[in-house]
Amino acid sequence: MYYLHCTKKLLDRIKPTPPTADASTTQLGNWYATALFTRPQLALLVNEQTLLPVLLPLAPAATLTDRFPLQLAQILAAHGIAETFIETEMALMQEVSHAKTGNRSLLGIMNQFTYQIESQTDRDDLLALSLKLSKTPCGPLYKGAVLPDKALKELVLRRDGLPLLVGRTKLRQSSL
Repeated sequence: MYYLHCTKKLLDRIKPTPPTADASTTQLGNWYATALFTRPQLALLVNEQTLLPVLLPLAPAATLTDRFPLQLAQILAAHGIAETFIETEMALMQEVSHAKTGNRSLLGIMNQFTYQIESQTDRDDLLALSLKLSKTPCGPLYKGAVLPDKALKELVLRRDGLPLLVGRTKLRQSSL
């Protein structure tokens, strides 16, 4: 089960059961989401641990939580994440519970991503745009990985118990 922390404007659109909050049982953890009223209308979901952004069409809003795992699987595959990790994550994402947002720092990152999305004239390829956003330096990760795509790969390597590698040099675990 994963928890989707939604902004008020998204909660108003998807009308979920009463929001609750708890710890996620997925490998990637909780997600934060908001609605973007651009053309076309989009949903921006950001992972709490890695700040990995995922974009998908907002409409129909009622099926957003059903469509999200499939879009996430495509994003993870595009980042070169192992198929076993993706399959495990999809199996753990069968249930979703909604909650209100509670991390103001993460809301600030979502606002930063929103400004970048609004400046893009071509919003047709949401996978490519999500990958482009994942290369955006993000402040809260300054003590470890600075880029969401790098943070994702480091999280996957840590979960698999493998040494962290960047290029051909081995990172010290303490540098994270």
